[in-house]
Amino acid sequence: MISPLIDIGANLGHESFGDDLDTVLERAKAHGVVQLIVTGASREGSQRALQLAQQYPGLLYATAGVHPHHAVEYTDEADAELRALHRHTEVKAVGECGLDYHRNYSPRPAQHKAFERQLQIAVDSGKPLFLHQRDAHADFLAIMKQVEGRISRAIVHCFTGEKQELFDYLDRDWYIGITGWLCDERRGQHLRELVKSIPAERLMIETDCPYLLPRNVHPKPSHRRNEPMYLAHICAELARDRGEAAAETAQASTRTARQFFALPDIEPRSEEGG
Repeated sequence: MISPLIDIGANLGHESFGDDLDTVLERAKAHGVVQLIVTGASREGSQRALQLAQQYPGLLYATAGVHPHHAVEYTDEADAELRALHRHTEVKAVGECGLDYHRNYSPRPAQHKAFERQLQIAVDSGKPLFLHQRDAHADFLAIMKQVEGRISRAIVHCFTGEKQELFDYLDRDWYIGITGWLCDERRGQHLRELVKSIPAERLMIETDCPYLLPRNVHPKPSHRRNEPMYLAHICAELARDRGEAAAETAQASTRTARQFFALPDIEPRSEEGG
């Protein structure tokens, strides 16, 4: 029996899934993926994430937020839109939000403002944070400190950083999302060692599809689009690096994801013992 998996970061609103999403989801289920969180990373994308969650109830859930790349679109109107989205039960986390100094698609002051306003949504709603940080660690920690003790929980999604960043997050009791970056021998080799230090109750897995197709997946697809079916491959790689059985890693990450995002347990339960 395939261990059930939860993909906590799937950009299923991306145009590359426009023609075959049903097929993509069937392949995911065939590879053990039983629930998915659709990432909302812009005003339009967050609306789309909710639509998909409503279209596929019980299978898909959503986040709603504005990625730092899109921070310039964060207006008072955008804030009101996000707050309205978070009144829906299908929307499980605030974000994707944070800072990205790697490309600086939005000016840093705009990134800071958009991040701070979304942190306030998390404070007001009690929902967890779905965070993005790249090349902005010090400022990221400084802004997060403003809401210390006032947010319910937070995950740094698609972690690709170094040891000090990881331990800074774990010291704050934040959760860590690992993607197929782990499988990239050019950029992700350092993660092979670091993932051993992540407590099982703080670790979740994600594809970040359609991005970050695992480079060592076989057979290689004819295209470069990542999709949720490859979560099982990421789980197996992660388990090997942690010295665990893949089933153990899957069970722990699924349990953690269900608790973090307040997802229903859809697995059949034994009737023994009442």
